[in-house]
Amino acid sequence: MTVHNSTDALAAEMMTIGAAAREAARAMREASAETKTRALTVAAAAIRSRMGEILTANREDIEAAKAGNMAAAMVERLMLNDARIEAMAQGVEIVAALPDPVGRELARWSRPNGLDIARVATPIGVIGIIYESRPNVTADAGALALKSGNVAILRGGSDSIRSAAAIQAAMSEGLKAAGLPEAAIQVVKSTDRAAVGLMLEGLGGTVDLIIPRGGKGLTGRVINEARVPVLAHLEGLCHVFLHAKADLAKARSITLNAKMRRTSICGAAETLLIDRSVLQSHGVPVLEDLAKAGCEIRGDDAVRSVFPAAKATTEEDWKTEYLEAIIAVRVVDGLEQAILHIEHYGSHHTDSIVTEDAAAAETFMNSVDSAIVLWNASTQFADGGEFGMGAEIGIGTGKMHARGPVGAEQLTTFKYVVRGNGQVRP
Repeated sequence: MTVHNSTDALAAEMMTIGAAAREAARAMREASAETKTRALTVAAAAIRSRMGEILTANREDIEAAKAGNMAAAMVERLMLNDARIEAMAQGVEIVAALPDPVGRELARWSRPNGLDIARVATPIGVIGIIYESRPNVTADAGALALKSGNVAILRGGSDSIRSAAAIQAAMSEGLKAAGLPEAAIQVVKSTDRAAVGLMLEGLGGTVDLIIPRGGKGLTGRVINEARVPVLAHLEGLCHVFLHAKADLAKARSITLNAKMRRTSICGAAETLLIDRSVLQSHGVPVLEDLAKAGCEIRGDDAVRSVFPAAKATTEEDWKTEYLEAIIAVRVVDGLEQAILHIEHYGSHHTDSIVTEDAAAAETFMNSVDSAIVLWNASTQFADGGEFGMGAEIGIGTGKMHARGPVGAEQLTTFKYVVRGNGQVRP
């Protein structure tokens, strides 16, 4: 952790980080698939061998977070244990085993004048990744950037600074073993919020893209202040809709998992929509399951008429990403009303329908304009690892470039490679 006595000292440090990143970008752009795979394989092994160091650093972060009265849900996001560190190492290995996304020929054609034109995938360059409590993002983001031939400047939250540094040290072992520049994965050591502002300004033109991963406050600031392109989602206001032809067993298991498996992730369901025709038969058992699991139910008048323990909803509940054990529940009159509710209140992240009616499911998936739509599956599958991408830096909800889980392939752009034989333009 670094504390600066002046804004000039911080600016100088950040510019040094940016310059080193830009210098490393060419080496990463030219790195072979085998070299990148070796770096990731060694990094995964180093995460395991350094487990004790990582856990010690994480305990210090946890103690500081609790002393600062951090909310329990946020402490849970910050916490590491043996299983989570092993999962982190496995995630890096899965990324290592993915096909190399760089150099893919996306399209190729010839012109009548004989020019041979190919569209080829290339790294984006230097990516600044700004995130909050989850220290595992250090490994996920570093691995995905490395696999896609990019350089990563990582700025985690001040609450996870020790954990991030310990994980970055393991990632550096992989870079060194493969002969790649250690500056390819850097962690900003300063906890000064001004460091984020400097990254958003582009560090003197060295940063090509910013990816925020965190709550609405962080992402909103990044979107509003960035002077370089941003790939982001503002919030995960995810819905589960129990259709009139929902299977009861699926409705119960999917809704409970979507809300309560991990309440603090962006793919957690925040609103439950129930078709009026199954409110008593399906809605009541589902709400009982949620309440038994410790979830606070907030319902409209129709919900409260069959489940009196529910608190009354306000307009704000339909707009809220709780990230804790609270769910807003509304009764709708059919598929169209459910779609309209999601269109009005949703954040274009992840939404699910539970039904045995294939036509209704297809209508829902075609009409709901979200990055991820699911049929008879939990919204908690909104994760790059679950999509077979190894890991992801975040979920893109915009409509330009990457949308949905942002994995290694989504961290590439492309260029046109044109091969001629002396052609000139008349």
